[in-house]
Amino acid sequence: MSPIELGLFLLALLAVTLGSGVWIFAALILVSIVCQYFVLGFPLERIGIFLQSIAWRAANSWELSAIPLFLVMGEIISRTDIADRLFRGLTPWLEPVPGRLLHVNIAGSTIFAAVSGSSTATTSAVGRVTLPVLLERGYSPSLALGSLAGAGSLGLLIPPSIIMIIYGVLAEVSIAKLFIGGVLPGLLIAALYSAYIMARCLQHPERSPRANRTFAPREYWGALIEIAPFFILITVVLGGIYAGFVTPSEAAAIGVAATLVIAGVTGQLSFRLLSNALHAAVKTSCMICFIVVSAAILSSTLGFLHLPLDVATAIASLDLSPYALILFIGLLYIVLGLFLDGISIAVMTLPITLPLVLAAGYDPLWFGIFLVINIELGLITPPVGLNLFVLQGLTREPLGKVAAAAMPFFCLLIVAVVLITLFPGLALWLPNLVSG
Repeated sequence: MSPIELGLFLLALLAVTLGSGVWIFAALILVSIVCQYFVLGFPLERIGIFLQSIAWRAANSWELSAIPLFLVMGEIISRTDIADRLFRGLTPWLEPVPGRLLHVNIAGSTIFAAVSGSSTATTSAVGRVTLPVLLERGYSPSLALGSLAGAGSLGLLIPPSIIMIIYGVLAEVSIAKLFIGGVLPGLLIAALYSAYIMARCLQHPERSPRANRTFAPREYWGALIEIAPFFILITVVLGGIYAGFVTPSEAAAIGVAATLVIAGVTGQLSFRLLSNALHAAVKTSCMICFIVVSAAILSSTLGFLHLPLDVATAIASLDLSPYALILFIGLLYIVLGLFLDGISIAVMTLPITLPLVLAAGYDPLWFGIFLVINIELGLITPPVGLNLFVLQGLTREPLGKVAAAAMPFFCLLIVAVVLITLFPGLALWLPNLVSG
């Protein structure tokens, strides 16, 4: 069987299993077993030993322990009134800006992303607070929904980021440097979103009605106190990583402890809150772990088939320029984002795409940021855009309407991808500065 025929066979088998409603991790393992038994001719005993060894090796990583800890931290925060405090704290400062409270979606999601590590948690927590207020006060529904869909995706890029931890483990790249590298691109995307909102609201002022009140100077200082818990968590978690005092896993543990202290000080810590947060975090952590393990099994199977090498050789033979190669990979990720979640995309494609980009001369740290932004695109595109489903659940609006509202912000993410490709220093300057 030629590499092309083998690749088409695998794609067809994956499409059939995933399309039949089988869980992603089960589909990946099933495809691996079929290939090992029918294509490679492995006996069942050898397949069992193979599955056991690869599963242990993929899951036995200290760096992955940061994922459930950051998830616990985000779940606790999303179950308290800290998101409400963030809204109240940002309101006085953003009211004078063209677009007014629409910018709370952007700034709030950016700040919330810096303590949650999850896109859906960011979208849900911020949207639960801001959307009812924005729609009640007559703000543009499309801008309210679209800005939240786009800004919520920053949960993957603004550190701490779960997908960056997985990429760092798989690509053997410093997770701390990935966290640092995501800061400037994240702020760039937030700035692009805010600039777009300002431009639309300057053109159509009725999209952001003016409030019938002014804020006294003391209210601005009171607003800073409202958002102080976020700055404390950001300093505790990210400050220790950037200063080199703690690893990401240690910082995650410290962040959980700090979150519990804040919840206790504000009188919101309870056994029920903690139990619900742990339950949700365990479910999500298990899902991520299953996908990572099953993708590692599939990747190892593809290695036995020599498929990644054959595909990489075939693409290299096309003699594409570095920019053409990145364009090809970017389009591939956009297509995959229509059907798969970000973690599955990352772990399934890295065995093929990473060697290609390294051979083309790209920095693996830069490629990690590029990959995360492309995965963000999938969060706001149907039919499986997770952020779209979160917003649909919050507003009960049709999925098509939510997706249409998110389209301008999808285009702005494309602009961000182009900018970091043309100016890789946007992702590399801060990590090089800190390491230097």
